[in-house]
Amino acid sequence: MSRAESGDSTLAVPLCLTMADRGGFRGGFGSGERGRGGRGGAGGERGGRGGRGGRGGRGGRGGARGGRGGKEGDKEWMPVTKLGRLVKDRKITTLEEIYLNSLPIKEFEIIDYLCSNLKDEVLKIMPVQKQTRAGQRTRFKAFVAIGDYNGHVGLGVKCSKEVATAIRGAIIAAKISVIPVRRGYWGNKLGEPHTVPCKVTGKCGSVSVRLIPAPRGTGIVSAPVPKKLLQMAGISDCYTSAIGQTATLGNFAKATYAAIQRTYSYLTPDLWKETPLEKTPYQRYYEFLARA
Repeated sequence: MSRAESGDSTLAVPLCLTMADRGGFRGGFGSGERGRGGRGGAGGERGGRGGRGGRGGRGGRGGARGGRGGKEGDKEWMPVTKLGRLVKDRKITTLEEIYLNSLPIKEFEIIDYLCSNLKDEVLKIMPVQKQTRAGQRTRFKAFVAIGDYNGHVGLGVKCSKEVATAIRGAIIAAKISVIPVRRGYWGNKLGEPHTVPCKVTGKCGSVSVRLIPAPRGTGIVSAPVPKKLLQMAGISDCYTSAIGQTATLGNFAKATYAAIQRTYSYLTPDLWKETPLEKTPYQRYYEFLARA
């Protein structure tokens, strides 16, 4: 006669508990957990914050993500570069001081601080595809122009899975690439500068764009893409000449941007006079930068 038949239940209860602990009952006896026995129980503890129960680690990640709260744009800007610290502390107050010392801009918040009246416009959003083993992977490429219509212009390109993310990234890229625009006169130097100071050329891919000074009142004689960039740059009169595959809007816009950028690259006689060499902002505010 066995011990189980004789009424000895010492084996029966531990056997049930052991099977439940090992995962024999998938959330059995109305426990309400989706866990897989012992692993599920531990996972339930880890994943409780995420509200996903017995899936464990995923629930935990979900809880942490939910606790982040708010948008990133609502947070106060904490600069991570020397230039950003100088700008936030109002040691540098103009973009021209940055350009004069050829300091690289790595944070788009610097542009927001120093040039808050920038306006942006989406030039084009185009789908691009990559062939993979599973088929095609489609992403969206955004071209954004930004400018204050008074001597500053930028161009940004960004590719992303979503249109909104691509536009947001292109705006940030455009802010980082903001450049100064030199303007001049066609004839007598009367009134405000209104056109490009000399003939300049920019090239990207097969597209080559040439900007030619024009008399006051001419307007911008060009295709829609260069016209938008020249208007944002603050140029009111200009002739243009373009060759190449101008239907490729990205290269057309980049060539125009390169031409505008070269307005300050050409050394005209009125810039021949010597300029006294001054200390850079990093040297002037060395003690402030060394504090933190």
